Amino acid sequence: MSINSHAQQFLTRRALLRQTACGFGTLGLTGVLTGMAAHAAPGKAGNPLAVRAPHFAPKAKRVIFLFMHGGPSSIDTFDPKPKLAEMDGKPLPFKRPLTFAEGKMGGLMKSPWEFKQHGQSGIPVSSLFPHVASVVDDLCVVRSMVGDSVAHGGASLQLHTGSNTFTRPSMGSWVVYGLGSENQNLPGYITIKPSLSHGGAKNWASGFLPAAYQGTAIGNAGIKLSELTEPIEYLTNKGYTPEQQRYELDMLQKMNRAHALERELDPELEGRIEAFELAARMQTEAPEAFEVEKESEATKKLYGYDKPETKDFAWQCMLARRLVERGVRFAQCSHSYKWDQHSELVKLHTRNAREVDQPIAALITDLKSRGLLKDTLVLWGAEFGRTPVAEGGDGRDHNPYGYTMWMAGGGVKPGMVYGATDEFGYYAVEDRMHIHDLHATMLHLLGFNHEQLTYRYAGRNFRLTDVAGQVAHKIIA
Repeated sequence: MSINSHAQQFLTRRALLRQTACGFGTLGLTGVLTGMAAHAAPGKAGNPLAVRAPHFAPKAKRVIFLFMHGGPSSIDTFDPKPKLAEMDGKPLPFKRPLTFAEGKMGGLMKSPWEFKQHGQSGIPVSSLFPHVASVVDDLCVVRSMVGDSVAHGGASLQLHTGSNTFTRPSMGSWVVYGLGSENQNLPGYITIKPSLSHGGAKNWASGFLPAAYQGTAIGNAGIKLSELTEPIEYLTNKGYTPEQQRYELDMLQKMNRAHALERELDPELEGRIEAFELAARMQTEAPEAFEVEKESEATKKLYGYDKPETKDFAWQCMLARRLVERGVRFAQCSHSYKWDQHSELVKLHTRNAREVDQPIAALITDLKSRGLLKDTLVLWGAEFGRTPVAEGGDGRDHNPYGYTMWMAGGGVKPGMVYGATDEFGYYAVEDRMHIHDLHATMLHLLGFNHEQLTYRYAGRNFRLTDVAGQVAHKIIA
C-alpha cells in the first residue's frame, strides 16, 4: 500500500473551489462525511486524521516514547561489563572512533553501580533503576543500538526523524499519517514538555507531510510543571466563555480561508486552518484528558506524583497514559536535557534516574493492569549512549556505536535481551540495530511494511527508513 501526496492530483482542492466558485459553505459537510471517509487515503478529499487500516494485522495500536535527552550510559544501566572492572584505569586497547570530546579522554572506567539479575528472566539491571528492575520481565532490552552522529543535534534528529542531516517528518507524524487518529477531538500526536534544543521543533514536525500530522507540543522543557497544571483555560483564553472563543475562532477562520482562496496551495496556511479547527474541538475533550489531578490517590502515589523529585515525570507519564487510552496514537514524554554527563556521572546520573525510575515502572504496571500494554508499544531511550572510557574525571563521552534502548508491550517479546556490545561496551557486535532498523520494527508492530509506507515529495517517494531498515523479527512475539 503506497500512500501518495497532493502532488499526484491533477487539481488541488483549493483550485477546484476557486475555479467553480463553490466557496467554503460546503465544507460544513466534512464532519458529516467523516465516518464515510474513514478509510480514505491521506491527501485525498476527506478528513486527514480519519482512522485507516494498516497493511496487515498490527500487534500495536499506539506508541509511548520515553525520551531520555542527553544520553544515559548503557554500561551503567542495562549492559553490565565485568571487563571494565578488571581493566579500570587502563587505556582503551584499540583505536578510539570519532568522538565528541577527543582531547579529554581518560582510561577505562568501571561502572560505579552494582548490577543484579531481576525477575524470572534474570535480566541484569543496575542499582540506578530499582523500580524498572521490578518490571524487567515486561521489557525487551536492546543492547545493540547504532546511530550515525556523535553530536546531540544530528543524533536526536535521526532518532526522531530517521535523518541526521535533512529535515524530515518525525516518526510520530509517520505513525499518524499511516493510521489516522482514533479521537478527532485530540491531536493524533502529542509531545509533552519537549526540549527546544538539538533539533527543537524539527523533532516533532511533520516535514513535507501535511501539517495535520505534526506533533502538538504541551509546554516545553523550560516550563515549570505548576504552569501546565493550572486549569485548562490557561492554555486557551482565560476569561472568555466557550461561545466567545468559538466566535473568535470563526472570525479568524473566515480571514484565513479568504486568504487561502488567493493561493494555489499553502501547506502552512492549510495547517493553521486545521489547527484552529482542532483547537475548537479540543475544548470539548482536552480539559478532561489533561485533568491528571483527578487520578486516584493510589495511582498518583504509584507514579511518585507525591514526591518532589518524581512529580514532573510522573505527571508526564500519567498524562501519556490518559492520552493513549483516549485515542492518541503517539505520545512522547521527555526528560530533558539532563543525561549528558561529561563529568559528575555519579552525582547526576543518580539524580536523573531517581527522577524517572518510579514513574517509568508505574507506567508499565498501570498500562498492564488496564489491559493496554498488550497493544501499546512503550519505547525508552536516547539519541546515543556513553563511552567506557572516562572524561573529565568521572564523566563519559558520547557513544553512538553501541548503546541500549528498551521496548515493552505492543507485540515485542517480554523478558529478553536482544543484541550485544563488545566486552567494553563500545561497539555493537551482535544483532546490530541501527536507528533505521528500530523504525522499521516499530512500523512493523503497527502493521506496516516500512518500504511501502511512503509519501511522494519533490519527485520521489520518501519513507521514515529512507533506503534502509531491517525488521528485527527475533524480538516480535
